[in-house]
Amino acid sequence: MNFKTSLITALVLAAAAGATSAQTVRIGNQGDALSMDPHSLNESLQLSVLGNIYEPLVNRDKDLKLVPALATSWKQTAPTVWRFELRKGVKFHDGKPFTADDVVFSLARGAGDGSDMRSYTNDFKEVRKINDFTVEIETKSPFPILPDQLSFFYIMSKAWCEENQATKPVDRRKGIENAASFRANGTGPFRLRERQPNVKTAFVRNGSYWGKIEGNVVNVEYTPIGNDATRAAALLSGQVDVIEPVPLQDVARINGSGKAKVLQGPELRWIFLGMDQKRDELLYSNIKGKNPFKDKRVRQAFYQAIDINGIQKNVMRGASTPAAHLIGPGVNGYDASTGGRLPYDPDAAKKLLTEAGYPNGFEVSMNCPNDRYVNDSNICQAVAANLAKIGVKINLQVETKGTYFPKILKRDTSFYLLGWSPSTYDAHNVLNAIMRCVDDKGSGQFNLGAYCNPKVDELTVKVQSETDKAKRDAMIKEAFKLHADDIGHLPLHQQALAWGVGDNVQLTQRADNQMPFRYMSVK
Repeated sequence: MNFKTSLITALVLAAAAGATSAQTVRIGNQGDALSMDPHSLNESLQLSVLGNIYEPLVNRDKDLKLVPALATSWKQTAPTVWRFELRKGVKFHDGKPFTADDVVFSLARGAGDGSDMRSYTNDFKEVRKINDFTVEIETKSPFPILPDQLSFFYIMSKAWCEENQATKPVDRRKGIENAASFRANGTGPFRLRERQPNVKTAFVRNGSYWGKIEGNVVNVEYTPIGNDATRAAALLSGQVDVIEPVPLQDVARINGSGKAKVLQGPELRWIFLGMDQKRDELLYSNIKGKNPFKDKRVRQAFYQAIDINGIQKNVMRGASTPAAHLIGPGVNGYDASTGGRLPYDPDAAKKLLTEAGYPNGFEVSMNCPNDRYVNDSNICQAVAANLAKIGVKINLQVETKGTYFPKILKRDTSFYLLGWSPSTYDAHNVLNAIMRCVDDKGSGQFNLGAYCNPKVDELTVKVQSETDKAKRDAMIKEAFKLHADDIGHLPLHQQALAWGVGDNVQLTQRADNQMPFRYMSVK
């Protein structure tokens, strides 16, 4: 090879490398997906990451409207039966064809032991294959919002799971892992290229994807960056192209950098506190022989001791909206007339504790993540400081979500912080997963403190079946009022989205905080 040929070859290779680089987006997030198993954890970050690899029957578009995905159409054939016509010609990343067998298998897998998705299927009676491209789901009672219920339930390959001994979900509560923990085989627009938990996860565009990929991105590198300052610095230095969330104290600096901007907007996520209301004695408290949280006066004292406006101003820097309930604007069924927050009143809180028999307060441990929600550990510190003023000593247990979620999902907690985004964008999701009495089928799966009001349960079942909007909304309002009157949980606030995006990247920010790679482009 002569010098001229070598030079031309080098220039061609350099150009190819430049083109590849121009089609790579590097994302820095405060946390990581805890598993590649789509049924192992019903957490929005996990579902966001895996939603690029796996697909549901029914998906959401940029405006959160339902659109066909692995199902091309769906309809009710009877009050309790939904029929889904499946997309033909779809292949999993390993080349195997997608059929009805994969749907039946996946819905059974997600409803089984170890799954964190059981609250999606707890009212299913039967899932049956009609033919290779038609399935029916029969429910225990009419379920008019069933398609909405399935938009985050991802379909796996039956054959791949059987070949890889992954027919059961990874159980985050028990630390059990299998091939699906580290490998993935979906039908989605991106394939898993490399997985290094808590270090880096790499994705590559699926060249044989059945659908349209709007963006030009070929490679995505996803890196957990837990430290706020480091994450912001990585964006401003060009080490990453996108960060989530933006540290609130750095919003103005990033917007003024000339290198990146902050995309902000309301998020459909509510942050709240839960309390163990089931055990006769709390696991982590100095009170023995009884459970203070079983007394509504204690729960109300905690509620009224929390200075939510102070948290909004000093912790959230204005990027939150104080909440009175576990849903708010943007969620179907929300009614502002249901009632507002109880007033912040430390004196009233002290009086309530005294009436309940705790004039000097008591000690209790509180579990909190430090890498899941916006300023989560700072929120917990503020709550602890507020409660100290009424004599309650909080033993704060702050940890990474990798150990936090397995602990609280086992209900190994007395007092905890949690965030929730209703995946159906409907109040029924919160009623069923957070407020319903706990059973072994998936009802109340994330009601980790075991709050229980049979009347709320009765209304939840009726809300699921009711098709008359006015009647349905009235029942939702009644259920949330009952829950609020019970002080079932302690609502804190609706947090705001804050994504940092380099000037070289275009993407779509959705109110559910999902980040589909298919919409990303590099200029």
